[in-house]
Amino acid sequence: MSKIVLIGDSITDSHRGADPEGLGDGYVRLLRDFYVTSFPGKELLFVNKGVSADRITDLEVRWQEDVLEEKPDWVSVSIGINDVWRQLDNPGMDQVQPEQFLTIYRRLLQQAAEKTDSRLILMQPTVIEEKPSSKGNQLLKEYVEIVDQLAKEYDAILVPLHKVFISYLKKNGPVPLTTDGVHMTTTGNMLMFKTWREAVQDYITN
Repeated sequence: MSKIVLIGDSITDSHRGADPEGLGDGYVRLLRDFYVTSFPGKELLFVNKGVSADRITDLEVRWQEDVLEEKPDWVSVSIGINDVWRQLDNPGMDQVQPEQFLTIYRRLLQQAAEKTDSRLILMQPTVIEEKPSSKGNQLLKEYVEIVDQLAKEYDAILVPLHKVFISYLKKNGPVPLTTDGVHMTTTGNMLMFKTWREAVQDYITN
C-alpha cells in the first residue's frame, strides 16, 4: 500500500467533511479516481487533510497529527493562498509575511524529511482573482518563489500551478477557473489535477 497525504486549505478540503470517503469534490478526488482506474493493480490510498482557511501557521499546528503520524509514502502540500488573501480581506489580523512563510514551511519539510520516509510534492499556490495583474497575484509571487526554492532544497516534485493558471488566464481561457477568484470551479479542479498528474507523472505507481 502506498499512502498519499494531501494537505492544504479549502482548495484541497473541497467539502471533504460532507463526503463519506473524506475526499471532497475537488482535485483530490480527481487524482484518486484517475489513479485507481488507470492502475487498478496498485494499492494507492489518497488521504485528504485539507482544512478551509488554513495558512502555513495552521499547518504547523496540525502537522504532527495530520502528516507525521500518518506515516505517508508521499506528502503533497498546497498552501499560500490564505497567507496572501488575508492581507487583502482582513488586513487587521496578524499576517504571515514571506519570511515567516519560508521559515515555517522549511521547518515542516525538515520534520517530514527526518521523521518519515515520504517523498515530497510541493504545489505552487494558484491565483487570487482571475487577472494576472491583480494585487493578490502580485503579492503571491514571492510566496510562489518560496515554494520553488523549497522544492529545490528538499528535492521535492514541484507542481507549477501558479505558472499554469496564469498562462491559462493570459490566453483568455474561455471558462472560469474559480467561483470567487480563489475557490475552484470544476474546470479549475481539472487544471489542478492535470498539472499535478503531469508533474508527478507515474512515480507513485512505480
